[in-house]
Amino acid sequence: MYTVIGNLKSRAFRVIWMLEELEEPYELRPEPPRSDAVRALNVSGKIPLLLEADAVLSDSTAIMTYLADKHGRLTHPAGTLSRARQDAMTFRILDEIENALWTAARHSFVLPEERRVPQVKDSLKWEYAHSIASLMDDLSGDYLAGAEPTVPDLLLAHCGGWARAAGFPAEEPRFADYLERMRARPAFRRVVEMAKAA
Repeated sequence: MYTVIGNLKSRAFRVIWMLEELEEPYELRPEPPRSDAVRALNVSGKIPLLLEADAVLSDSTAIMTYLADKHGRLTHPAGTLSRARQDAMTFRILDEIENALWTAARHSFVLPEERRVPQVKDSLKWEYAHSIASLMDDLSGDYLAGAEPTVPDLLLAHCGGWARAAGFPAEEPRFADYLERMRARPAFRRVVEMAKAA
């Protein structure tokens, strides 16, 4: 059984969603970033963490990729062109979408107040909207890397929720349809209910 350390208001949400999709047993240990319990396992204090036997894995996307590869679902096989295209989508989302969201968060509440530049958020919102439109232009079917959802789909759908909560643009109708498909998945709905109950 896996143990996930983090909380559902963080990137741990996407790891729990992956485990729910895979129907693998897990325990969630709610911890905020930089808590003593987290720092004892990861000196950076970042969440989420995945514990398996004596191993501690960090970074939500690395954890999701590991789980998908290990269980052979929500991914294309390593060493295939389909996997290369899937990975390109994953890295693109991290670079263009999540980076804008994380930078905005840093300048809202993460950085010390004297280091924040709130004016940067307008530029980040513009960049985010442009990147979402470009991603949707490249969407040839229902999902980013084939006929079924894969790691980048869970990643992008989670970022879409993060963006909405942060007040980022939500006018792109194709992205709204995409998010509706992803949020209708039973595994996603289960995690949402868990988050509401937490």
